[in-house]
Amino acid sequence: MRFGKFLVSSTALGLAFAIAAPATFSQENPDTESRLDTVTVSAQRLEENLQDVPVSVTQLADEKLDILSSGGADVRFLSARVPSVIAESSFGRAFPRFYIRGIGNTDFDLNASQPVSLVYDNVPYENPILKGFPVFDLEDIEVLRGPQGTLFGRNTPGGIIKFDSKKPTDELDAYASVAYGTYNTVEAEGAVGGRIYDDLAVRVSGLYQYRDDYVDNAYLGIEDAYEGFQEYAGRAQFLFTPFDNDFSALLNVHARSNRSSARLFRANIIDPGSKGIGAGFDRETVYYDGLNNLDQTAWGTTLTISKSLTDAIDLTYVFGRESAQVDSVGDIDGGYGAAFLGYFGPGFIPFNSETGGSVNDLTQTTHEVRLAFDNGGPLRGQTGLFMFDEDVDITSKSYATFNPAKPLDGIATRIGETNAFGIFGSLSYDLTEQLTVTGGARFTDETKDFTVARELSPTGAGPLGPISGSVGDDQVSWDVSALYELTSATNLYARIAKGFRGPSIQGRLIFGDTVSTAESETVISYEAGVKSDVTDWLRANVGVFTYTLNDQQLTIVGGLNNTVALFNADEGQGYGVEADFEAAPIENLLITAGVSYNHTEIKDDLLVAPGCGAPCTILDPPVFDGSGNLLGYNISGNPFPNAPEWIANVTARYAYPIAGGELFAYTDWAYKGETNFFLYESAEFGEEGYWEGGLRLGYKSEAGYEAALFARNITDVEVLEGAIDFNNLTGFVNEPRIVGVELSWDY
Repeated sequence: MRFGKFLVSSTALGLAFAIAAPATFSQENPDTESRLDTVTVSAQRLEENLQDVPVSVTQLADEKLDILSSGGADVRFLSARVPSVIAESSFGRAFPRFYIRGIGNTDFDLNASQPVSLVYDNVPYENPILKGFPVFDLEDIEVLRGPQGTLFGRNTPGGIIKFDSKKPTDELDAYASVAYGTYNTVEAEGAVGGRIYDDLAVRVSGLYQYRDDYVDNAYLGIEDAYEGFQEYAGRAQFLFTPFDNDFSALLNVHARSNRSSARLFRANIIDPGSKGIGAGFDRETVYYDGLNNLDQTAWGTTLTISKSLTDAIDLTYVFGRESAQVDSVGDIDGGYGAAFLGYFGPGFIPFNSETGGSVNDLTQTTHEVRLAFDNGGPLRGQTGLFMFDEDVDITSKSYATFNPAKPLDGIATRIGETNAFGIFGSLSYDLTEQLTVTGGARFTDETKDFTVARELSPTGAGPLGPISGSVGDDQVSWDVSALYELTSATNLYARIAKGFRGPSIQGRLIFGDTVSTAESETVISYEAGVKSDVTDWLRANVGVFTYTLNDQQLTIVGGLNNTVALFNADEGQGYGVEADFEAAPIENLLITAGVSYNHTEIKDDLLVAPGCGAPCTILDPPVFDGSGNLLGYNISGNPFPNAPEWIANVTARYAYPIAGGELFAYTDWAYKGETNFFLYESAEFGEEGYWEGGLRLGYKSEAGYEAALFARNITDVEVLEGAIDFNNLTGFVNEPRIVGVELSWDY
């Protein structure tokens, strides 16, 4: 382990010196025009050159963002497309779970706490149901790795993913695109905006995504029963500038409707003793005797008001209110019948499981007031207040599979309220013309009140509760960083940061009788790196990091029954290296690449977790009590779930100019390394490393028109993205190959 740390650190430092040296040499020709565009980000709540930000940041924007999210994709397209980032879901197009540097949460419950925060137009989306809002008409996506608890609200020990919508402008701005592909996949997107009155500018944008069902239910003899979707999303923005000064008020109203299949769980597609999809897998066939569907709506309003109080002080207020409702049910055992009935398949099905959940009501309200100071001198700063309130009403359900009417045979309810209050501040000071130091802190006070109850049990256990309680904590998160301008083209940076995630609670009482809680987890992270425009055609950003999670929150998912349980490990550790590259080595060729290595490890003297209920081969040492009874398995020393060591991505675009435009080819590839799905390690529940790629060929005119052929998952690779471990060797798989044509127009 020590050698691994040394190797990673030495490699990164070597890269840093290799980058810095040619960068110094390149300044001998300062008049050379760069072939690479300047990248502007708002990682520190200010618009800055990405190279001048002392944080590990990757940006997706413009054509690259459009292509990666094409073909009917949802927000999970980000997985492995950015160093150290994984996205997955056991709910299909709803409820994405994000992991950064290995830090994430596999909890499938509808009120699960996540350590990676998504921020849409300066509003944090905390509940995972909100985090799946479709990607369209965006200025950019920024991924900020490592704790971001000073300037960006709550629960960010892993980092944040920041989405910024395109705003109304003074000039007329419009675009439209429509694509058609495999399985009657249709995607239509467009926007139009501009100033319509002296004091009002408007932008309206929308997205439509559709795919036919294409997976047959061979047990019931129904063709094309599952995997279709129909998604609508829209956004209307109104920018008011009613006074003859710099006052502005931006009103953002947005909504989505998602009707689709729930995740397709496929019984026994994993062969005993081996990872990945087993022999005989058929993507277009399942054998279900249960229900499968998902219906989701979400809507919200954001109001951003800004005004300069003086030449040096700006005031910003951001109000956000988000609401959502979801109803989902799935055939969790992934097959039909049960052993006690004498018929079952495909493979061995011990018992049936058909469960679902409803978010009857979710309402999140946030307020943020922020003052920013900058008088052009060496000192700059920000300070403000943040308030968060969430109310959620959830029903967990179980269905009587073998009754043709599918009545409910299990009902459990949860009502929760979360309140948080934060005070934050950050200062940056230019010690010299080359050296800038930044420091900040945030105090957060958070409480969660809950009531859980079981009304009906599928196992005959009877009603339980209501059980009420409260958890809470207050914490100070902080960061200190330094940025040193080694040359005009190369910056060195270092950062130390503390983040935290507040206490969590789960009480999914359909199959269990206990409410579990986990104390707050905190993280101390150290990182250092170099950001360099190495030459006029090559940009390279490389960093190393290490972190320690104290009281790491972990979730036992599934296992011996279809429930979740929270607990804390003493410690979790991670270290690694990340690199982003952008190159234009010859005219009309642009290449981007990213790579990350993440070593993660659960650290405890002895940490016992149950194994699988399915017949899997557990590789961890068993733990017995004094009477020889099996207590579980020691997971200390295991990697974090869904945390592959290696992630890589590369894109390349080549254009051939012709009269009136250009012919172009664009390809993109992402690599996700070997992944373990659960806390314990087994021979079955994981996936080997694999590449997944795309290709786009087309014509782009100088008048703004484009016609292209495209393919997503062009090699049609079939891999596991996750599994269910309490019944049989059930898995769920990646998206299929989609080939199609797209026409677009940009004014």
